[in-house]
Amino acid sequence: MHRLEALGWNSFFANQMTTDDEAGLAPVRVVEEQRSSYRILGESGAWYAELSGRLRHQIELEDAIRPCVGDWALARVPAGDAGSGTALIDRALARRTRFSRKEAGERTAEQVIAANIDTVFLVQSMNRDLNPRRIERYLALLWESGADPVLVLSKSDLCEDPDAALESVEQVAGGVSIHVVNTVTSDGLDPLKPYLTTGRTAALVGSSGVGKSTIVNCLVGREEMRVREIREADDRGRHTTTARHLVLLPAGGMLIDTPGMRTVLMWEGEEGLAQTFQDIDALASGCKFRDCTHGSEPGCAVHEALGSGALDPARWKSYLKLQREIRHEASKTDVKVRMEMAKKWRRIHLEARRRPDKRKLR
Repeated sequence: MHRLEALGWNSFFANQMTTDDEAGLAPVRVVEEQRSSYRILGESGAWYAELSGRLRHQIELEDAIRPCVGDWALARVPAGDAGSGTALIDRALARRTRFSRKEAGERTAEQVIAANIDTVFLVQSMNRDLNPRRIERYLALLWESGADPVLVLSKSDLCEDPDAALESVEQVAGGVSIHVVNTVTSDGLDPLKPYLTTGRTAALVGSSGVGKSTIVNCLVGREEMRVREIREADDRGRHTTTARHLVLLPAGGMLIDTPGMRTVLMWEGEEGLAQTFQDIDALASGCKFRDCTHGSEPGCAVHEALGSGALDPARWKSYLKLQREIRHEASKTDVKVRMEMAKKWRRIHLEARRRPDKRKLR
């Protein structure tokens, strides 16, 4: 038996219920998703579940939320003992937070990875696979989720120079809390426990093989997730998690493990980009012209910082790349964004034609 509050239920979700909803439907949380089937957890226990015909039809019409791990939903559960029979999910409730990315492939669509999370642990290994540019990309997405991002550096026992690795991460973290952990000692995960109190949900995200499943197993106290050794050839871990799961922790709190992402595709990241690159935004505010393109305009604070070494060229290049990706995806669905982008590039081309070196060629 589980109290709903211990599973993360609060007034945000309770206020979405109506009198009609309460007749024969129970609030449940989605703890696992496998294509068209689900596992749900409520006050009376756990069931396997599937979507009701009405909900399937509404999803096809894009008039309803397709449930994912972490979602709260209203379901019709079978009578009798928990676990017997199959429940029907009638409606997914609006999400308080969600971590999502662009769906892989050519289609412009959002893929929600986890919903209703309080903290997102971005797990990165401190071995040779540590990549500051990848961290920037992840953080731009995580800030959009509405949850609090926290950087978790795993496998510190395999790092030859932990201090140098930590310094490289601090330079791109932008004030995000950073915790160095290891699963070798009994207290190696203590820094994560304050985020995992009763009623709170955290999600683990990161590339394949960074140690997410090992962290889950250590916190749960048993082998909840299968793990594999790292590859000696490139020092990378091997992909083990193939589906998203929400697990209850013995000391309270809940944890969602997610499959490793081979590619981190941007989706609606304007605010997340600004949060991740606060240093660049602060520099841009000091430019002489409000509409500075950071090209050849006089008084460009960004270019001055690049010239003086105050701004790392690799970080500036990463910022521009992510900005282009985000705007490109937005332009596919937003006419206003397309017009703004066309205006921006007309201004850039005009500025380029006005450069002194261009005039001399005429």
